[in-house]
Amino acid sequence: MKLLYIKQKVFSLSGKFTVKDQQEKDVYYVEGSFMQIPKTFSIMNTTRDEVALITKKVFSFLPKFFVEVNGREVLTIKKEFSFFKARYTIDAAGIEVHGNWLDMDFQVLQHGEVVGKVSKEWFTWGDSYKVQILNEEMEAIIIALVVAIDCVKADQAAASSAGTT
Repeated sequence: MKLLYIKQKVFSLSGKFTVKDQQEKDVYYVEGSFMQIPKTFSIMNTTRDEVALITKKVFSFLPKFFVEVNGREVLTIKKEFSFFKARYTIDAAGIEVHGNWLDMDFQVLQHGEVVGKVSKEWFTWGDSYKVQILNEEMEAIIIALVVAIDCVKADQAAASSAGTT
């Protein structure tokens, strides 16, 4: 098992943050493009090679995020039409998320087997998540999934503060 920590800087307009290991060494770098269309988040390893890319689809009726890992699309997160509460679905071949993923407390399963666990760290400044990697082959996908869900949450918060849901 491998433990990683994602801590975003509060009020960071640059959209840059890191994923650290238990020794607080940087393992991944995440850079967002807030001022570009489409909005993207690039996840890079320590040698700055891109291992994952998250892209928000432009010009769609409801928000949709695509997640690519090592150049191939592995999952999509999309908002479902709903009058009352925002609902999202995750489409991914063989990958499921069980738990409350909008509260960042969930398990990632591949073909029914738990490959990762995510939990929100409380009493920290900003959003901070503990990510347990149980299958290291799935590490990049799990990190990309956590960052993508965080993007969905930020997008939802921005939309609700603008008066639309």
